[in-house]
Amino acid sequence: MKQFKQQTILTVLLLTSIFAACKKDDRSSNQPEPPKAERVGLYVLCEGLFNANNTSLTYYNYNDKNLVQDQFTAVNGRGLGDTGNDIKVHGSKMYIVVNVSSTLEIVNPKSGASIKRIDMKDNGVGRQPRYVVFNKNKAFISSFDGTVAVLDTASLTIEQYIKVGRNPEQMAISNGKLYVANSGGLDYPNYDNTVSVIDLNTLKEIKKITVVDNPRGVAADPYGDIYVLSAGNYTNIKSSMATIDSRTDLVKTAVDFSGGSMVINGDYAYIPSSGGKVKVFNVKTEQLDKDNFISDGTKVTTTYGVAVDELSGEVFVTDAKNYTTGGEVFCFDKDGKKKYTISVGINPNKVVFINK
Repeated sequence: MKQFKQQTILTVLLLTSIFAACKKDDRSSNQPEPPKAERVGLYVLCEGLFNANNTSLTYYNYNDKNLVQDQFTAVNGRGLGDTGNDIKVHGSKMYIVVNVSSTLEIVNPKSGASIKRIDMKDNGVGRQPRYVVFNKNKAFISSFDGTVAVLDTASLTIEQYIKVGRNPEQMAISNGKLYVANSGGLDYPNYDNTVSVIDLNTLKEIKKITVVDNPRGVAADPYGDIYVLSAGNYTNIKSSMATIDSRTDLVKTAVDFSGGSMVINGDYAYIPSSGGKVKVFNVKTEQLDKDNFISDGTKVTTTYGVAVDELSGEVFVTDAKNYTTGGEVFCFDKDGKKKYTISVGINPNKVVFINK
């Protein structure tokens, strides 16, 4: 009898562990395959000063430690334009979104040479592009005119514009859908408070999800959740973070939380914060792990952006200093200890990594 009970208990425990493992595997099904590449260097996109037409693209070579303060101008004999806002590498091309100039610059990441420059204007009026994300052979570019442009990455032509909410900002993709934060940021104090959901098969907006006023940052975790960071109205409506289940498009949680953007790598989200800090949020437990990732006392004057190299685990923190002079980029190991620092242009906001 005792032996029967022991066998029964063991069977229940085994079934429980199998069920738990299956549940975990199911939630982890969106995780990408481990990357297989070797880095040769990195680019830092520096906004420059608003209306000063001095966006720059710093290149740092890992092999010889050579630093080129403006690789784009050096190679192309012209500048990028006014207020570089986003940069990403997709396939064999690098895409740079230049906000005030209303251009999308498509570049060879190996050399920094321009492949094509696309004017993003509507009847001569700049659309003010903000961010770019990718799905298969399409690039999606949000613009302050209330649209998301759909660009074919083979022909490098814009095929259509999808109407969304007011002044869309960051975007993220999960479960075959594109989530777009509609900030209404140019309509102070009457902000937007929605996230547009676009079906990536039909390329149509299928719904809007209501969140706290002034949503700006959007990121997708490996488990099917979308995180939306809202700034609030700077008076009686506080900044917050909403978690949306991309399977149901329902808001699971909404909590007071300060942060304008986040970068997710595996189970951890890195969030630039005031006071020269970088918060670390665990997307698996959905709890704040650390108030500050930087563990060695390194002083960052103005935390402006964060990037994580998924190959090395290194975390790069950009420092805008006083917003008017040259900035710095700090490289930290995965434990938050500084490895090195590079000097870059004015208002460094994005870092991308280049493979051999």
